[in-house]
Amino acid sequence: METSSTQCPCEKARKPHIVFILADDYGWNDIGYHSSLIQTPNLDRLAQEGVKLENYYIQPICSPSRAQLMTGRYQIRYGMQHSVLMSDRPHGLPLGEVTLPQVLKESGYATHIVGKWHLGHFKKEYLPTWRGFDTFFGFLGGGEDYFTHRIPNEIVETPETYRAFDFWDGSKPCLSENGSYSTHVFARKSIELISRHDKDKPMFLYLPFQAVHAPLEAPEEYINKYAHIRSKNMRTYAGVTTAMDEAVGNITRALKDHGMWENTVLIFSTDNGASKAGSNWPLRGFKNTLWEGGVRGVGFVSSPLLKVKQRISDALLHISDWFPTIVRIAGGSTFGTKPLDGYDVWDTISEGTPSPRTEILHNIDPLIAATNSDASKIHGHSTFNTSVKAAIRVGDWKLLTGNPGNGDWQLQTFDGKIKEKSTGVRGKQLWLFNIRNDPQERKDVSDEYPEVVQRLLTKLSAYNQTAVPVYWPDIDPRSNPALHGDLVGPWM
Repeated sequence: METSSTQCPCEKARKPHIVFILADDYGWNDIGYHSSLIQTPNLDRLAQEGVKLENYYIQPICSPSRAQLMTGRYQIRYGMQHSVLMSDRPHGLPLGEVTLPQVLKESGYATHIVGKWHLGHFKKEYLPTWRGFDTFFGFLGGGEDYFTHRIPNEIVETPETYRAFDFWDGSKPCLSENGSYSTHVFARKSIELISRHDKDKPMFLYLPFQAVHAPLEAPEEYINKYAHIRSKNMRTYAGVTTAMDEAVGNITRALKDHGMWENTVLIFSTDNGASKAGSNWPLRGFKNTLWEGGVRGVGFVSSPLLKVKQRISDALLHISDWFPTIVRIAGGSTFGTKPLDGYDVWDTISEGTPSPRTEILHNIDPLIAATNSDASKIHGHSTFNTSVKAAIRVGDWKLLTGNPGNGDWQLQTFDGKIKEKSTGVRGKQLWLFNIRNDPQERKDVSDEYPEVVQRLLTKLSAYNQTAVPVYWPDIDPRSNPALHGDLVGPWM
């Protein structure tokens, strides 16, 4: 882990602007440079001009990825191992965690979030503007209608017809955007921030798009670009993706038009793999699984400040690395934060030096376990229960235990989905793969390398001993938006 205080990779008087774009549920095979099915010319160009991160990992679901981005720490450190944060439960990223925008503000940055928060809102202290952001424009929960910005109110008996509003400008509901497509709104707001920004002050713009999360919705002009695709669902998914790509292009153009691009570092990442609407081909699995399709992410960095550009990096990187890396870029310090799991990987990205990271804890979720209580003894290891859903990467080796989730392979084509079902999974609770040689996770070699299995189980056990208990509170009826003007927001 990294704790450092180093100068930014620029002139001390000109700290770079940092733009972090986070796509939602974006699949490995859904970006143009991995596949020709969906058109993403702006993302392709930015990636081609910068560094493509082809051995980059995120978490399998939304909130844990965002939490690790904001803290540089694994979710076992603060009880978020189990699921995403829910709008009807009183939980959020613990207030004791130091966030990235808080540290950047200490380095003189203006900090803005435009888009999806999803790190808690049951009390005002959990809102973005209380966690280090100067401004917030977007929505608090996990997903909603792209046009009406409403979500089903699950507290009432008829959630399908009773929907609550979740779209905010700071602490005020932004009703004026009802009917406006969120991707367009977020791009417009980002461009406004760029155009009004004091160029003498560094800016951190965090843009977590709603796209391409369900429900899949896009203006017809984008969907019609894919009339040749037989599946209506896939046509819409492709349209959502192309609208996001266009937005990224417009934002990049604004940075150039306002003289900021030459001193900007732009980072693009997904928060997890695609659901079944998209494709992680040729990787195995989907969102909410610990297979590569759930945890290996599309990512790249594009910037004139990169020392070695137009290349592909296979260095092992993780979403928790962005915290110390961005702080380094900003010329700040991580002293005073809690111990980090992330590493400063700027030299790895910018210059191509070896990654300081050699392992990743993908997760340990003790609330998801198989029923076989004797599973921990299957491989002669008594300190970690292999019925628990967990996964770890050490070097080229990856170990999975318990039930990692749907392990099928899925390719999207013009004519529809091509699925390859996984076999030999029933009753199995442990897998070992050499990811460098077998990135598609097709050949389990746990029986061939028992010593590697034991070594990785020992590491899982060590991590598990440091984990705080999962915090998963009951639904709070006071969260009912009907009690709060039909608004999703703080209720305590």
